[in-house]
Amino acid sequence: MGQPRSERGLGIALVISAAIAWSTAPFFTRLLPFDPWTILFWRGLFAGSLITVFLVLMQGRGALWQLVVPGKGGLLVASLSTLGMVSFIPALQMTKVMNVAVLIATQPFVAAALAWLWLGEAATWRTLIASLIAFAGVAITVGGVQAGADLGGVALSCLMVLAVSAMTVAIRRYRQTSMVAAAALSNFLGSLVSLPFAHDLAHVGGSDLLTLAMFGCLQVALGLTLFVLGSRFLPSSQSSLIATLETPLMPFWIWIAFREIPAVHALVGGALVIGAVVADIALDARSRDRS
Repeated sequence: MGQPRSERGLGIALVISAAIAWSTAPFFTRLLPFDPWTILFWRGLFAGSLITVFLVLMQGRGALWQLVVPGKGGLLVASLSTLGMVSFIPALQMTKVMNVAVLIATQPFVAAALAWLWLGEAATWRTLIASLIAFAGVAITVGGVQAGADLGGVALSCLMVLAVSAMTVAIRRYRQTSMVAAAALSNFLGSLVSLPFAHDLAHVGGSDLLTLAMFGCLQVALGLTLFVLGSRFLPSSQSSLIATLETPLMPFWIWIAFREIPAVHALVGGALVIGAVVADIALDARSRDRS
């Protein structure tokens, strides 16, 4: 018997919401004049705290024990999420943002390959074609990969893509495990790893602390919680495809906040990504109606 339509629809809605939350990262980053590790430390601290509140509200105080003993699935997801977070910051420092963004767009293909190898879950040709179109859209949005990119930054970006793709598949594999605790744990681990490299901790003032709190709570806590909940109900390749909506939405928040009009190539690339995601969801729903 196929998966209930309500579960699949809920999964799509949750992952779309996660992509919207994640897309606000450039907006918050532009407001903060600190080194990336300081931002990562505070962001993880606030995000982990809020997700812990979500955990207690959803499952009661007894669920706090899952932060100490997360189980095999929870520990794997938390570790992969932390690896992805701490690889992302230095990757941005070592190579161009456009190179990182284009590599992130390969995530649906990596997730599909890992899901096939680990779970025997084959992606549909429809999703793979839509992922290819979305990849082209991301490449257009960020202006294309330029030659001479730093090898270390590209390598860290690849590590991040592999970690996040593996996390997506692990969430699918251990969907009976509470992933909310894993999301909280990953942020606390990210803060712990960032602490030795954070040089601006003493310079964070009251207003900046408020911005960091919003960054952690809205962009990370909300986004990661929605993604780990929604990914349980979708094939790994499809949840990764929907998450690529993050890239074309980034210029939207910059336009709203700073009145920076997106370039034509950003609009064209964004339209391709959004069109690919919408087409995949619509065609998937139609094929399920027929069956």
